[in-house]
Amino acid sequence: MPRKTLKSLMPSPAKLRKHGALDILGEWVYASNLWHLNRYSASMAFFVGLFLAFIPVPGQMLLAALGAVLLRCNLPISVGLVWITNPLTVPAIFYLAYQVGALIIDVPLKEVEFVLSVQWLQEELQRVWRPLLVGCLLCGLFFGSLGYFAVNVLWRIRVARQWRKRKKRRAQTS
Repeated sequence: MPRKTLKSLMPSPAKLRKHGALDILGEWVYASNLWHLNRYSASMAFFVGLFLAFIPVPGQMLLAALGAVLLRCNLPISVGLVWITNPLTVPAIFYLAYQVGALIIDVPLKEVEFVLSVQWLQEELQRVWRPLLVGCLLCGLFFGSLGYFAVNVLWRIRVARQWRKRKKRRAQTS
């Protein structure tokens, strides 16, 4: 993963400190190791963000920030990736997770007719919570791991390419 591209997309801690948007979280959020970009911090941030994007709980961004602090990975990447599950994508993502969970624990799929009410939501969640939870955990682990390894491999390829270019340039100047 190109470091410069990721850096250009992320706001700097100094800019955010000046803006004051994260001041309610305290000083720890500005720690330099949470904003540093290297292969480990970027890949692990992809794992944390993608894993938590599949976990159906409120406060995913806070959990991603906590995960970034505990695993010492890049905070903005991990927090930003939880937005993969947004109001437009949540139904499709959680339905996929439900199907995966139902397949794994061998539960027949239930047909769902959507009704916009709290009562309907409570009834449906009582019927599908086990396969949904299993599917969310498995999908989170799968896509989190996929993100981790993809970033790791892309980072290594990029570094190897830069080394080859540098070696070629040095050979031409000698």
